[in-house]
Amino acid sequence: MPSSILHDQIPHSLLFPTQPLYFLPPRVFGCTCFVHTLTPGQDKLSAKATKCIFLGYFRLQKGYHCYSPNTHRYFLSADVIFFEDSPFFSSSESLPISEVLPLPYISPPSDALSRPLQVYHRRHRVVAPPLSSAKVPDDSPPVPPISPTPALSSTDHLPITLWQGNRSTCNPHPIYNFLSYHRLSSSSSAFVSILSSVSLPKSTSEALSHPGWRQAMVDKMATLHSNGTWDLVSLPPGKSTVGCRWVYTIKVGPNGQVDRLKARLVAKGYTQIYGCDYGDTFSPIAKIASVRLFLSMAAMCHWPLYQLDIKNAFLHGELLEEIYMEQPPNFVAQGEFGLVCKLRRSLYGLKQSPRAWFGRLSSVVQEFGMLWSETNYSVFYHHNSSSQCIYLVVYVDDIVITGSNQEGIQRLKQHLFNHFQTKDLGKLKYFLGLEIAQSCSGMVMSQRKYALDILEEIGMLKCKPVDISMDPNVKLVPGQGGPLRDPGRYQRLVGKLNYLTITRPDISFPVSVVSQFLQSPCDNHWDVVIRILQYIKGTPSQGMLYEDRGHTQIVGYTDADWVGSPSDRRSTSGYCVFVGGNLMS
Repeated sequence: MPSSILHDQIPHSLLFPTQPLYFLPPRVFGCTCFVHTLTPGQDKLSAKATKCIFLGYFRLQKGYHCYSPNTHRYFLSADVIFFEDSPFFSSSESLPISEVLPLPYISPPSDALSRPLQVYHRRHRVVAPPLSSAKVPDDSPPVPPISPTPALSSTDHLPITLWQGNRSTCNPHPIYNFLSYHRLSSSSSAFVSILSSVSLPKSTSEALSHPGWRQAMVDKMATLHSNGTWDLVSLPPGKSTVGCRWVYTIKVGPNGQVDRLKARLVAKGYTQIYGCDYGDTFSPIAKIASVRLFLSMAAMCHWPLYQLDIKNAFLHGELLEEIYMEQPPNFVAQGEFGLVCKLRRSLYGLKQSPRAWFGRLSSVVQEFGMLWSETNYSVFYHHNSSSQCIYLVVYVDDIVITGSNQEGIQRLKQHLFNHFQTKDLGKLKYFLGLEIAQSCSGMVMSQRKYALDILEEIGMLKCKPVDISMDPNVKLVPGQGGPLRDPGRYQRLVGKLNYLTITRPDISFPVSVVSQFLQSPCDNHWDVVIRILQYIKGTPSQGMLYEDRGHTQIVGYTDADWVGSPSDRRSTSGYCVFVGGNLMS
């Protein structure tokens, strides 16, 4: 132990100043090594070691310092197997790919047969006959030599890619691992052309040069004009304008095909001034507990659920403030160059647009005779004299309707059709990422697609599943293990798992535990998150069942452990509330 008498040093350092504290035999720097890794729950066929590069030694702990380029992780371990005669980046990787992995040969077009081939090697230079007028693309890969000719006598006039200096170099990171477009088959070339043709434009001028994006922008401008979004006026003295820009999105179908190209005009709301261009911005949205209760009522009463979607929802909001916006880029009205747009309706990007849209929707719904819920303003209801009821819940532009009055529901739909561009989606199947399946016996709510998307993003679709989401013997504390190199990845993943708990109460506790270390996550915290994903892999379709159990009683349960936190000795409590036997929160 360090001692103050020895000036905070240990006796070993004073007796042997040149000898390290933990002596290890010397190894060749940069050689290939395998670090033994023991992952809990791995099977017999799993890899027992990770291929790494040897970097050196660690002064304060006995072990070798190694790095894995594949996993981008550093290891400190004494259980390492070295291959000192095998560098991690072998010399074969510095050769062209044609000498390491032969490329399949595809017959080129007839005009390409007469074109001489250019050959380039790292270790020896071989040059084919002079090039013809047809220029070979710069990105063409090297190919095996056909008939090598003697090297040129002078290298002063060679192209830069053919000039070879006297100094021998070794490129540890080959740049030849690519396939040129001219070697692709006709079907593959057509596929690549389709992909490149629907890429997102980087500017408005680039979008206008593409027929599909140009038509999408023209259609959006027609919608804005038909909706009466603005009037062209002169800018009053003392007033400032808000800019705008185009945002582009590719709508992809379920099979990966391009459904449509969508262009949206967005105002630069970050330039608005509080008190001048906008005031209150709060807009209520449906709470998850309200959505659960809404669906549970429909299941207990055997009511059908209907879903509506409002097109261009924010364009229906009426503005109370006086806002002036610049004319859309590349769509300035002819002969109206010096005028600006005085907005009459809300536009995407404005800070008050969500509030203006909800105010417009609530006024239309109240015209039908529906009332606000006192606990959640996003829920509306209507009861008639015959004890028939209609319930409506809205989340921005997604609307779900249910109730016992089927005739009244149809009249409510028609009322919304008369005021907005509304799309009737039929029976409720997908809402806020929740997959809903209804039957005569009840309703199942799950997030299978969302769970599989998380596993695919992390690369764990083929991982080995586990039976429990968290080891009960694991106690996490701050600073446990080495800090993560990318804490943002941990934070994003925990946030997605937190949304998954809407239909997966079985992972609520482990997700709440890993959420306590979002500020400075470490390796041990990441391992617990990986175990949660392994548990989800075994049960991706698991969800919540809502059914009619013959009563509507409200029952709550709560429990807590005793000083369960090892860091501050605090207790952890939990609760659950059931309505009619269905879990609400």
